[in-house]
This record gives sequence, structure tokens and C-alpha cells, in this order.
Amino acid sequence: MALAQAAERLGYQRFWLAEHHGMPGIASAATSVLIGHVAGKTQTIRVGSGGIMLPNHSPLVIAEQFGTLDALYPGRIDLGLGRAPGSDLATARAMRRDPHEAGARFPADVQELQSYFLGDGPVRAVPGNGANVPIWILGSSLFGAQLAAQLGLPFAFASHFAPEALMQAIEIYRTRFQPSAQLDKPYVMLGFAAIAADSNDEAQLIASSLYQTFINLSMGRPARLQSPVADYLDQLSPIARAQLQQRLACSAIGSRDTVMKATRAFLDKTGADELMLTGHIFNITARLRSIEIMAEVHAALFADKAA
Repeated sequence: MALAQAAERLGYQRFWLAEHHGMPGIASAATSVLIGHVAGKTQTIRVGSGGIMLPNHSPLVIAEQFGTLDALYPGRIDLGLGRAPGSDLATARAMRRDPHEAGARFPADVQELQSYFLGDGPVRAVPGNGANVPIWILGSSLFGAQLAAQLGLPFAFASHFAPEALMQAIEIYRTRFQPSAQLDKPYVMLGFAAIAADSNDEAQLIASSLYQTFINLSMGRPARLQSPVADYLDQLSPIARAQLQQRLACSAIGSRDTVMKATRAFLDKTGADELMLTGHIFNITARLRSIEIMAEVHAALFADKAA
């Protein structure tokens, strides 16, 4: 909540929460509940899902949940949708879902969800009928780019942890985009890992929590966010360091000047319309300082463009 309120005060446009299950380091399994909690204690910032993993849910239930949120906080709710289960196979089965079958139904489920908001679904969503909730398609592969283009929806790509297909996904989305009632031209949001501090050394120390998260995940042992470890990179094998560097290809870690340079280069390369910042930072004071520095970076970058 402190992070969301600080982001609002600093002028950030959105605050999104993910849906993951069975992961001790991510506390947003009940995504809709947390969105309501954050929206209720902020005033203007848009609050949404990054994203709801639709294969886990009935489209009608999601229409009702987000229709309710829109009724409570009109004009402030976003609905990002993903195709992955947001968990391992055992957890997906515990949710009474077949991830393969549900994933195959994803395009049809997205359209069914849209129909509830439009009021022409197979049944009436109450609340939900007529809700003003923008839908986003999330992706970490080319599938999401193709679907977002086909449906004329904004596209958010998870480049903060899956950078390999980034440029190809953007190209597919922009070239195949078909205008819709929601959106008349392509709109791309990109995930961007940003850890900013008052010096490069401090930022590298803070970022060791993020490094540990990725290493633990790659070894199949997800854990709670770990406290920083000095010289953590020096303790890794060359192969592990190379894997980590590849995973964090879309990131900015360092002082204000360092993250400014990296962010400018990323925007120039991708032409992103918007960045969604992530930052696995153990200490809340350091996390708040990081988003403060990134707000300064944003202001400076767009002042340069205006000039």
C-alpha cells in the first residue's frame, strides 16, 4: 500500500498486480481482492491486473468481479489478461482447471468476457454489464501479440523476464493490428525491471534480491524475496551469470544517470508507448526511493523530447 500511494503521489499512471499461485514470493493470488484494497486507499491512480490468468477462471466470474470494481472505483480499473496458469501444473490442477484445455480456449474466453461488458453475453453479468473496464492482452511470446492485434486491444509484453521474443512480438502486433471499438491504433506497454539508487554500488547491492529470485526460480526452488547479499554476482558460476544477464536484458539498474541512459536506450529501441516498472527490492525505503528516482528519470526524458 505504501508503494501504491507513493506511486500515485509521484504521478505514476497505473499500479498493477499479478496473479500467481503457490509462489511464496508473490502475495497476489487473490488479485481482484488486492485491486479493490489498493483502489480503496488511493484516489486517482488506475489499478489493475497484470494480469488475471483467464484459464484459471470463468469469464463470467471475472466480468462480475471487475464490473464490481468498476462500480466501486469508476474509471480507474484496468483488466490485463494472460493465457498462462500463473502456477505449476500441480497447482493448476488443484484449482480444478486443465491448463492445456483452458489455454486453448483463451481467445474464445477473452471474447466471451468482452461480451459481458458489452451487454450481449449469453447471460447478464451483474455487475459487469456495461462496465467501462479496458481489456489488455498480456504476453511473453508471439501468441499474445497475434491475439491482441486481431482483437484490436492494447498489448503488454513481459520483457522484464522474457526478453527473447520482444522485438518480434512488437513487430507482429503493430503490423497486424486491426482497429476496434476500444482502440484505433496499436498501443504497446513493456515490462521493465528498474532498480534505482543514489549510487551504482548501492543499486547493485539492492538488486541482489532480484538476482536471487531469478536464480532460485531457475533451480526450481521459488522462495520469498531475500535480503541483499554483497558481491552476490561474484558468487555465481559464469553460466549462471550469463543466464541472469540474458533474463535481465530489459532492465535498468544503477544510479539516476545510469538508469536514465538505459531507459532512454530501451525506449529508442522499442518505441514503447508506456513502461510498466517492476522492482524486486527487499527494503521498502529503498523501493520507494527507486520509484522516486524513476519518476525523475521519466520527467527528464520527456522534457528532452518536448524540447
